[in-house]
Amino acid sequence: QVQLVESGGGLVQAGGSLRLSCAASGRTFSSWSMAWFRQAPGKEREFVAAIRWNIPMTTYADSVKGRFTISRDRTLNTVYLQMNSLKPEDTAVYYCAASGRTGLRVEVSQYDYWGQGTQVTVSS
Repeated sequence: QVQLVESGGGLVQAGGSLRLSCAASGRTFSSWSMAWFRQAPGKEREFVAAIRWNIPMTTYADSVKGRFTISRDRTLNTVYLQMNSLKPEDTAVYYCAASGRTGLRVEVSQYDYWGQGTQVTVSS
């Protein structure tokens, strides 16, 4: 059973930085995609960034491009989201997700496993 556990959320001022971590367990993720999504109150869950586990291929939402960086440490089975130049509109619960489908996926429906989420709050 795949388990994803996020950590690293918190309260930060606008312009600040946070790094989220997602510890993955339960299987070998060789060809899987790992991603971060976020959901603000009253809004739908939206894609933030994704990475292939076995090759350094990434993709980002336009709203975070140039500010956020997704990476993974295969020895630690951990995915990271480095968030810089944070804005109040980045405030949301951030979720880690895993997909066993081929290709780099950006849709919520293409991810089978989800973490419990971690709150990120950016004050102005």
